[in-house]
Amino acid sequence: MPEYRYLHYDVFTDTRFEGNALAVLPDARGLSTEQMQAITAEMAFSETTFILPAEGSEMDVRMRIFTPGTELPMAGHPTIGSTFALAREGMIRPGTERFVFGLGVGPTPVDLSWEGDALSFAWMTQRPPEFGPTFEDPGALAEITRAVGLEPDDLSPASPVQIVSTGVPFGYLPIRTREAVDRAAPDLAAMREVREAHGLEHYYLFTMEPSSLLEPEVSVQETTYSRMFAPLLGVVEDPATGGACGPLGGYLVRYGLVLPEQAGEILNLQGAAMGRPSWISIDVSGNPEEIGPVRVGGRSVLVATGTLEV
Repeated sequence: MPEYRYLHYDVFTDTRFEGNALAVLPDARGLSTEQMQAITAEMAFSETTFILPAEGSEMDVRMRIFTPGTELPMAGHPTIGSTFALAREGMIRPGTERFVFGLGVGPTPVDLSWEGDALSFAWMTQRPPEFGPTFEDPGALAEITRAVGLEPDDLSPASPVQIVSTGVPFGYLPIRTREAVDRAAPDLAAMREVREAHGLEHYYLFTMEPSSLLEPEVSVQETTYSRMFAPLLGVVEDPATGGACGPLGGYLVRYGLVLPEQAGEILNLQGAAMGRPSWISIDVSGNPEEIGPVRVGGRSVLVATGTLEV
């Protein structure tokens, strides 16, 4: 049987068994789309990536990204984690400052920082956020909050519920408190109804309530505390969603929740409610009236390597 090597990384963390798990197949030549989807379902991580030869001079490799339920045109934690995997495999040479992945949305650059020959940090550039519809009708807000097990009163009035995308659309729900974010629970039947009525599939909940109010001893203060639900993609909850954090950064700047001079140092904590804390750095260019490209960055740590028989 053909054998394919894979690497298992935890992404947006430097601690094993935290962050978001990822499987990377550094040489996926010969696999069909159906086999890639089956392997991803077998791995049962939020995503698995498949590295293929470049399809043009504007990219270094082609990469396909799958969730257990579908293929994605782009995603953040698979891009950051795959960068670390390819650096370990020697496919990215030490000292390389930029590496370009060919994704479903096109060439996607990643900027690299090194400590000696070891990759220490990676920044993925995402295109400027596209701001979609907002939801202000009380009936719609009741349906949307019910889909995540909350009430309209749990929403913060500082900014709207809105769909935003840098390649994959997410619905952003500003929540008043960390307690409410932790209390949220997806209702699959209600989510199907919301998808039919409002076109919202992926739910990104966040709060700006400072953790220092609840945990005065914390050494790192995050800008936002968040969770992401996408059971219709086969991902009930995702510990870290880099593809949603770029739009999140743009949303924060658009509505004045983060000032432009602070937009290069946004820190988002996701996955803590799952016991998989993930620390995602966000850098937003532009201004509230015209958000430019955004970057999402973090670290990754190797957990395991293995071989698949296909």
